[in-house]
Amino acid sequence: MKVAVSGSSGLVGSALTTALVANGHSVARFVRPESPATSNSIRWDPLAGTLDAQALEGADAIVHLAGASIAGGRWTAARKKILRSSRVEATQHLLEGISKLRRRPAVFISASAIGFYGDRGVERLTESSAPGDDFLSQLARDWEASASRAESLGMRTVLLRFGVILSTRGGALPRMLTPFRLGAGGRLGPGKQWMSWLTLDEVIAIILYALEKDSLRGPVNAVAPNPATNAEFTRALAHALHRPALFPAPAFALRLVLGEMADALLLSSQRVFPERLTASGYAFRHPLLAEAVATVLASEK
Repeated sequence: MKVAVSGSSGLVGSALTTALVANGHSVARFVRPESPATSNSIRWDPLAGTLDAQALEGADAIVHLAGASIAGGRWTAARKKILRSSRVEATQHLLEGISKLRRRPAVFISASAIGFYGDRGVERLTESSAPGDDFLSQLARDWEASASRAESLGMRTVLLRFGVILSTRGGALPRMLTPFRLGAGGRLGPGKQWMSWLTLDEVIAIILYALEKDSLRGPVNAVAPNPATNAEFTRALAHALHRPALFPAPAFALRLVLGEMADALLLSSQRVFPERLTASGYAFRHPLLAEAVATVLASEK
């Protein structure tokens, strides 16, 4: 299978391209126009509205992971505009280019996030649950609406709502590890907020599964089947590192440093379950938090 991947230089994209090649697939990477040309690159500049459609011809599937980092800076009006354009408008532009292909890919997999649900307390959230009403919810909602146009173009479309990805290579976990290793780690805010998580290895396995599973389509919660409260996560991390967890970070301090982003990413509660993955027969590699954290930290060594 020839798989075209956007966001291939990111945490998930770089691991995915390695896994695709290891599984016998060929990979074409979306790159910016100024990047060096290679035989497996597809030049794409969504801001300028340019796409090398000829290089995209012949792709069997597209995995769309591109988007500016949600945690890359305070959510000013300018930053929110970048987050939106790099997801919603970029996806619209990509699908416009795909619509002009002589032979369109059979599968379109687009990243999304459980931020779709907003802050929901202890509510059990599945793919049929309603969206939230904060900035991140609206962003995910509009992103998915843009990506869903792929269905009308004849492509089986999967919208993967990722939870917190556990990896020492990037994402949130390395930032969490530093205070724990210094003996100053602790829960975030009240610690009662639910976290829905999965390992990077699980992310890649789910994407590979989605590429092959013909019955899988629409929104899919890409999370482990056992969400945990932030306090439980903190204890698991402290235990794996053999460090104490005695220094909580007050909610007001997090808001002071991060602004609106603190509530959406650190203090909101999302108890999400992978109902569609489980129903489809997917077997999780790391379903339990303590084992997952230990495995991720062991891989670093």
